[in-house]
Order: sequence, then structure tokens, then C-alpha cells
Amino acid sequence: MKIALAQLTSGVDPAHNAATLVDAVGAAAAGGASMLFTPEMSGLIDRDRVRASAVLRPEAEDDVLAAVRAAAARHRIWVHLGSLAVHGEDGRLANRAFVIDDTGAIRARYDKLHLFDVDLPTGESWRESASYAPGAGAVVVDTPAGSLGLSICYDLRFPDLYRALSDAGATVLAIPAAFTRPTGAAHWHVLMRARAIEAAAYVVAAAQTGEHEDGRATYGHSLVVDPWGEIVLDMGAAAEVGFAEIDPARLADVRARIPVLSHRRVIPEVARV
Repeated sequence: MKIALAQLTSGVDPAHNAATLVDAVGAAAAGGASMLFTPEMSGLIDRDRVRASAVLRPEAEDDVLAAVRAAAARHRIWVHLGSLAVHGEDGRLANRAFVIDDTGAIRARYDKLHLFDVDLPTGESWRESASYAPGAGAVVVDTPAGSLGLSICYDLRFPDLYRALSDAGATVLAIPAAFTRPTGAAHWHVLMRARAIEAAAYVVAAAQTGEHEDGRATYGHSLVVDPWGEIVLDMGAAAEVGFAEIDPARLADVRARIPVLSHRRVIPEVARV
């Protein structure tokens, strides 16, 4: 089954980002994909909180979400909208992913569980928890690509989440991201391959790339990794739509050769001696 990934350089104008996403939906459908995957923060990347606050909306009023839903219905294609920043129910923001079917209906939502609070050696400092509320649970949803386990960016570093998703039947793990360049160069490929191997599942990681209007730079290299850990697609640094195949036979073969899922055990209490 053919899927598409949109590698984006999202900016500070949601209307412009929405138009780019609508074009990507059309390109994915024209290329024969049954489902399109987009990065984290597809609708807005802006670390100026005052400027961003003027354009962020609750989910029901978000113009980017509405545009993508309409495009999905028009082109008859599923879309995993990697995430949008939306006003949550408690007054804080949510970093929220959406799975949209080919009628434009929202089939699933997922709010990022692990928030990125870190000071990097480069001098970059990120405090996602200053604005965002963490999610409350994990999500698996049936899609044309398979049973899709949802996660977002920094979640990648917490393998317990992916164990829970694969235990719940996930055969494909979505990990949309806006990785910084230093952390991307150091950890992106190895962590994506590790998550695929551990879960015996495909990983689909649509990423932000390039120099953004707010001054940040992201790593790119949107990936599709198969359950053996082999890289099926690496999109490098270009902002474009790429294509890959999800092969159920490959999944079954890997899971038969190394049946890690059936060998998992509940870890007993650790004895510290």
C-alpha cells in the first residue's frame, strides 16, 4: 500500500501553511497514495508566543484543520495531520495530532504525552510545558496503512509508549516531528530504527525541515523504516512530497522470524542490591 509523506518548512502564517498542506494532499492523491502523513506543527511554527497567540484557535475553529479535512474529502485520501497547536479544554494549548479519513471525518486525536523542556549545548532553550498541556493517553486507530499508533516528536525517546502501542495492535508507528538539527544529527536515525525493530512495526516519521521564519532550523530527513530496521525512504533536506510502500507481507515475515511481541514479559519489581 502506497503512502505519502509531506516534508514541510512551516512558517508563522497559518493560511500559507494551510495552502501548502492542501497542495500536498492533492500531490499525494495524484501520486497514488492512500494516506498522507505530515509533520508536527504543520499549521504553525512560531516561537514568538505573543504573535502565535493571535492566530491560534480551538480545534473547532482551526482553519488549517478545516482546509485539510476538506482536501481529504475532495481527493478521497486519508491524512495523518502530524500535529497542530490548538487551544485545549483547560485553557492551555495542546500539541494535537489528527487522523482524517477520506470523507474528511476525524477518526482519531492524540495529544503529545512527553513535552520538550531542554537546554542544548548550542544555547537553544525549549520549554514546551510553559504553554502546552501533556496528553492523557495513547491511541491506536485503524487506517488504510494498518493499525496506526500515534505519537509526536519527543515521544520518540520513551520506548514504553511504543511497547504499549504495539501491545495494543499497532503495525505502523507515526512519529511526526520538528527535530532540532543538533539532536537530529545525533539521534534521529538510530532512534527511529530502534523503535521499528523493538515494536516489529513500520515507522512513518514526517518531519519539518530547513530554516523557519521564526529563526529556528529543523533537521528534515523524513523517514519510513520497515520492521527489520531498514530505511525504506529518507527524504533528506528538501521540502517536498515523498512516497513509500507499506508491505503487510514484510511485517508478517519479520514478526515470524523474530517474534518479540509474543516473547514480551511483564517486568517484575526491580531488586536493588
